[in-house]
Amino acid sequence: MRFVIVTGMSGGGRATALRMLEDAGYYCVDNLPIPLIPGLMELLDQPGSEYTKVALGLDVRAGLNSSDTMEMLDNLKKAGRNFEILFMNASDEVLVKRYKESRRNHPMTTQDDRLEDGIRREREVLSGILSKADYVIDTSNLLTRELKVELDRIFIDNEDYNSLIVSILSFGFKNGVPQDADLVFDVRFLPNPFYIDELKTKTGLDQEVKDYVLSFPEAGEFVDKIVDLLDFLIPNYVREGKYKLVVAVGCTGGKHRSVTLADQLYKRMRGRGQYGLTLSHRDVTRAGK
Repeated sequence: MRFVIVTGMSGGGRATALRMLEDAGYYCVDNLPIPLIPGLMELLDQPGSEYTKVALGLDVRAGLNSSDTMEMLDNLKKAGRNFEILFMNASDEVLVKRYKESRRNHPMTTQDDRLEDGIRREREVLSGILSKADYVIDTSNLLTRELKVELDRIFIDNEDYNSLIVSILSFGFKNGVPQDADLVFDVRFLPNPFYIDELKTKTGLDQEVKDYVLSFPEAGEFVDKIVDLLDFLIPNYVREGKYKLVVAVGCTGGKHRSVTLADQLYKRMRGRGQYGLTLSHRDVTRAGK
């Protein structure tokens, strides 16, 4: 039996992940009292049991911070009970935005608390279970379909997986550097298509702009060097337990050069390692250079 505990930050995607696993054939149980977990495992793991894939959702209200819970999980491992922990995460900024949009109350806030205080307390409470997680998925920049791809890789296709998700992001410096960027690359050394009449209103998603930007040898050399750098950095980040890497590629307005080169970088990095990979263009629809 494959037994997966799905937990994480409130608003991080735990409920969505459970629904996706249920659609994939997992028998799902949500917020079972923690003392009942050993009994559930024993009940479902009987010879001839029809339950071969089980997912148990636990949120912060389940008492995941208690020493008794951590000890119970350790004892289950020692007793030969196999289970995996999936931790759904997101940045504080994204969690605040999601909660404000949903207008729901955070489970760790009181009437007099700020939302940020509840998120901070929840991170402290869940630090223990996070340290034991087999997989950490950061949904800050993940689309729903991208999350499904990551879950399928781990729990359906059984591929080798590490928790790092590399997000390649194009942006415009005139609109500010992305706050969550780990690596920032400036491609304003290339000629700007904005100043060519027939390309001005197009973007790096259009073939004409791609052809123009990539016609300069420096563009291809840039992508080659960044791929080489990431091939060196990513395994080291994985060893250090990093689970989110945002690679930001910027030009003046974020519409032409950065979009084309971010797209090229994404194509080159796809399939090069056992990590998640996403691509987004922050400013491609904004007006400007």
